[in-house]
Amino acid sequence: MTALPERKIEIVRRLVESAPDRVVGSLQQALSATPPEGALGAVKAVVEAEVADRNLRNIIFQPIAPLCIGGDAPGLSFPPRSLAMMWQALKTLFPEDVEELRRDDFPDPRKRIDAQDRIVAAALEGLRQGSHPDFVAAAGLAESARAGAAEQLMACLEISGVVRRATARLAEWIAHPGGETSAGARLAYRDSVAIADDAGPRFFHMLAAQMAHPWMIMRIISAVMDKPTERYMKDSEVSSFAEALMDEIDASIAAIAEMNLEQGPQVGSAGAQRAELAVQQILEMEASVELPRDQGWGQRVVKQRASLAGVIEGRLKEAERIAIESLPMFAPRNQRVRHQIPLLTEMPDQRRVVSAMTLLTFSQDLRSSANYGGFSSARNKLVDKLGEYIDHYVESVVDLARTDEVEDRAIAAAFLETAAAYNHLIRGEKAAEITRRRAHAALARDPQSLAS
Repeated sequence: MTALPERKIEIVRRLVESAPDRVVGSLQQALSATPPEGALGAVKAVVEAEVADRNLRNIIFQPIAPLCIGGDAPGLSFPPRSLAMMWQALKTLFPEDVEELRRDDFPDPRKRIDAQDRIVAAALEGLRQGSHPDFVAAAGLAESARAGAAEQLMACLEISGVVRRATARLAEWIAHPGGETSAGARLAYRDSVAIADDAGPRFFHMLAAQMAHPWMIMRIISAVMDKPTERYMKDSEVSSFAEALMDEIDASIAAIAEMNLEQGPQVGSAGAQRAELAVQQILEMEASVELPRDQGWGQRVVKQRASLAGVIEGRLKEAERIAIESLPMFAPRNQRVRHQIPLLTEMPDQRRVVSAMTLLTFSQDLRSSANYGGFSSARNKLVDKLGEYIDHYVESVVDLARTDEVEDRAIAAAFLETAAAYNHLIRGEKAAEITRRRAHAALARDPQSLAS
């Protein structure tokens, strides 16, 4: 195939420039193995140039780039196209400044940061003055998405220099709260409100957007406010951050209670992750604010802790019940047999098996959070009781197989494999392997194997 003509390459370039970030990223990945001299080599070059350009844009606009996510994102957010239009205007009006940052030839990192701040300041002025059609379009897109968003965008750009420098220290502030790190956070906050009296919440929103876990902004707020009392924070302009965190905890508890067990073990893993997240968020709330236990937020957090433990304990009891039901036993009519024996008349009920596997995966993945969450006792009880039942069940099936009282060995093998899978989730691979070896020996036709 011949290379695309320049006219078509220009069409591709325009399409790529207007595509969302995720589409451009997918194109880059799809074309990664394309040789430069191939028919699509020119397209690959266009895509890679666009990726590099967007990376530079996102570095320069780092303080607001994570907020430009579009959709129905909660909190402070702006359309991605607003960011793209501002960048296009800057490249048109200030090409030399943009190229200077693209070359990144700054012996002193502080000079680079100053240059980035100057470009952002130019964008702010362009939005205010409407000095280029793309600036006008950027403001219009923001305002169309949400009333007042254009002013909010400009207000965010106004404190972007403070946020940029605070972001560089964010990891330190989160990992080592207190002392000098708290002092640094307080100074950054004061710098932001010195620019605009109402910049406090905006400062925290912009910092939260830089975090892998935005709810951890509570740690920075607590440092700035010196671990406030509930009453003080509730009456402040940042109370919404605490309320949003408690709403997330409620959402996690509801998600665990509403898990669809028939969707398989991945749902159990996701539920355990939500449980761990809720535990971490409860601990964060308790560590960030002085909470009374008998009223207000404090009472709500106490109830959330109890509710989380209650929902998880209920799910663990359900795991035991469904797992036992999926390995059924019955009391035979023969009066000489006084104990229950495995029911091996048909294959395991796959619906119950999947539900049990989902809940046992949930239990397995709770290991790291069980102690902190207050449900380790319930989890240990499940492991002990179900483990005891599985041992008895496997022993009974093996005995029936060895005495040749199993009508269909394929059914017995399926139940023993199910028991091994459960053992894997509650006791580990070694326990599961022992069950499988015993099953293989018991179901073998070779008398020497049976004797072992």
